[in-house]
Amino acid sequence: MVDQLRTQALSIHLTLLDYYGYPKWRNPLPPLDELISTILSQNTNDSNRDRAFDTLRQRFPDWEAVCDAKPEEVIDAIRSAGLANQKGPRIQKVLRQILENHGEFNLDFLKEKSPSEARDWLMQFKGVGPKTAAIVLLFSLGMPAFPVDTHIYRVSGRVGLRPPSMNANQAHAHLAELFPPEAYYPVHLNLIRLGREICQARKPLCAQCPLQHLCKYYADNINQSTSQPE
Repeated sequence: MVDQLRTQALSIHLTLLDYYGYPKWRNPLPPLDELISTILSQNTNDSNRDRAFDTLRQRFPDWEAVCDAKPEEVIDAIRSAGLANQKGPRIQKVLRQILENHGEFNLDFLKEKSPSEARDWLMQFKGVGPKTAAIVLLFSLGMPAFPVDTHIYRVSGRVGLRPPSMNANQAHAHLAELFPPEAYYPVHLNLIRLGREICQARKPLCAQCPLQHLCKYYADNINQSTSQPE
């Protein structure tokens, strides 16, 4: 069964590469910047995240200043990301803990750790779960990790790569086992794009989807209904 899923996963990766091409994300951020940016991204979109992150960096000269600022100043700076009353104190607490644990506002030392050690170190902080840690590992540290956001979770369930009962936290390790590590970066971004543009939450645009031949949802709900005799 696992071998079949791996074959399906590889086919999905190659099909999306052919359909979308090799995706390019923004330039990598330093690990600490990526961590803060990813905390800001929780429960909001990329545009709101980027606006909040840019405002935060404009108002404060460095992460030490963010750490030492009055909480309401940080909250005001990141308001565009939503849930600012939660994210502001969370960011300041993470920064304080990083300073206490490491002695400086810099996470470059994680590059010397193994992926599992770096993941565990990041996940010691409240508010840093598997997805946030995986994003820092993959996009900033260049380590193999497979972040699962809401789009990837939805698409992976529809195509049949994961059991319906599997939660998002469990899906990180499960999907990482199915895709080859060298595919993590492109397939992560291409699955997100597919989820935003075609495999949408309320009404998937199955007629436009390049994964029809690989999708359990399409086989069970669309193809079957269209092949029924009148």
